[in-house]
Amino acid sequence: MVVNGEHPLTVAKDRPATVAEDRPVTLVEEHAHAWSPEAARARFREGLTGPTAGVAAGHTQVNLISVPADWAYDMLLFCQRNPKPCPVLDVTDAGSWTTVLAEGADLRTDLPRYRVWRDGELVEEPTDVRAHWRGDLVSFLVGCSFTFEWALIAAGVPIRHVEQGRNVPMYVTNRQCRPAGRLRGPMVVSMRPVPPAHVAAALRESSLLPAVHGSPVHCGDPSVLGIADLGRPDFGDPVDAGPDDIPMFWACGVTPQAAVMASRPPFAITHAPGQMFLTDARDEQYRVA
Repeated sequence: MVVNGEHPLTVAKDRPATVAEDRPVTLVEEHAHAWSPEAARARFREGLTGPTAGVAAGHTQVNLISVPADWAYDMLLFCQRNPKPCPVLDVTDAGSWTTVLAEGADLRTDLPRYRVWRDGELVEEPTDVRAHWRGDLVSFLVGCSFTFEWALIAAGVPIRHVEQGRNVPMYVTNRQCRPAGRLRGPMVVSMRPVPPAHVAAALRESSLLPAVHGSPVHCGDPSVLGIADLGRPDFGDPVDAGPDDIPMFWACGVTPQAAVMASRPPFAITHAPGQMFLTDARDEQYRVA
């Protein structure tokens, strides 16, 4: 489907004039990496927005998607059938805005920015969704690749988007997820350019964290995934790669948003890509070795 001459997943980038420009928190706040997750959530609750890569280092970040209860089984099945892009870390009761992953947190207010969807169309990108919350919403908290970046950094792998204060670039691929009930759609991937000498370390370290996407789904030629231009991500920001860097692609938790657009449920709330929910869980809890 094409909307106004554009792929529908790219239309969402054009925000209404009333929406404030996001501020990269890693640039605005010099010590964001040292925040506690509670402090990070408090700042987001107060209105700070922007990509969360590197924020509250050592604490697990997650994607959010909330759907009506009559779509919850389809979403759970979709995630179960597509564990690489959709590794579920928690599922709430219907109507609940709390999670065992962050005591006292509010899923309606504690993310930097949200997306509100109606019939598969993006209608708003607020910083607080209390006005949109419904008593039948079931929330899925899905693992995020920001979580394994600490392991990459510890292994000496440069993280270009963090170095450059940008959001990670994300792309819609030509790989279709396994359908589940009424849900279908393409896999979304995040990309990190990695110097050849560090590719093995990036592969090894990320593979030890399968609950947050694990190993890459592809390395090298982006056209294999149907990506025509790395300089034009569908979500996030383009990053400047080194002259010999190899693009490495990981399955991405924005995939449920692609499913929302393809399957058109009547209502959904998600995080804005790259602007994640900070949990109290420690990254190493999800390391398998």
